[in-house]
Amino acid sequence: MIKKILVSQPKPSSEKSPYYDIASRFEVELVFRPFIKVEGISSKEFRAQRVNILDHTAIVFTSRHAIDHFFTMAKELRVAIPEDMKYFCVTETISLYIQKYVQYRKRKVFFGTTGKIDDLIPTMVKHKTEKYLVPMSDVHNDTIAQMLDAKKLHHQECVMYRTVSNDFTPEEVKNFDYDMLIFFSPAGIESLTKNFPDFKQGDIAIATFGPATAQAVKDAGLRLDLEAPSEKYPSMTGALQHYLLEKQG
Repeated sequence: MIKKILVSQPKPSSEKSPYYDIASRFEVELVFRPFIKVEGISSKEFRAQRVNILDHTAIVFTSRHAIDHFFTMAKELRVAIPEDMKYFCVTETISLYIQKYVQYRKRKVFFGTTGKIDDLIPTMVKHKTEKYLVPMSDVHNDTIAQMLDAKKLHHQECVMYRTVSNDFTPEEVKNFDYDMLIFFSPAGIESLTKNFPDFKQGDIAIATFGPATAQAVKDAGLRLDLEAPSEKYPSMTGALQHYLLEKQG
């Protein structure tokens, strides 16, 4: 019987999150506790990459983390971002977040609709004279660089932040009594094995979002009980609801 679920993400900011509907419908306790956290690299590490922010006329943002750490780094380096800098974001939500740092002007902020870089590239191609800078996490692949190369766009990638384990306190370790754990990245699985080196899965169900996270569970020798997204359930909340319905009726 699943009564207590650990969701390895920050608590939803909206009361309307489907997670709350699940908690109420299935009478389960949901605890939101990220296994990983994102931290910026030092200005010394950034300088070692030999990237000059002002050599670029446009910034590509794939997440809010990228926005936070880009503007934090610019401030640390005392780089004044020009008024006419353009911003290309994978979603409108991410583009609106820029307002936290600069005045939002539609003529210099562009966004995609799907959250995937593929969807943003046609817009970038329309601005092919721009020199693009792509702030990234230390864990990334070359997909974006290859796509921009294919379109002959002038671009440079740089690492601005890293994902690290969000270590559990001794108290949290002692009270680790969940019936189900939900993970959204391979780094979350690494954090689990780091914080709980003697972890025995037993009856604890493990759910994952994304193929890389699912693979990390298998590589760690653990049992995967629920994998999302699927054709039928594109979201974790949809997949979780179906799973609990089957298990608990």
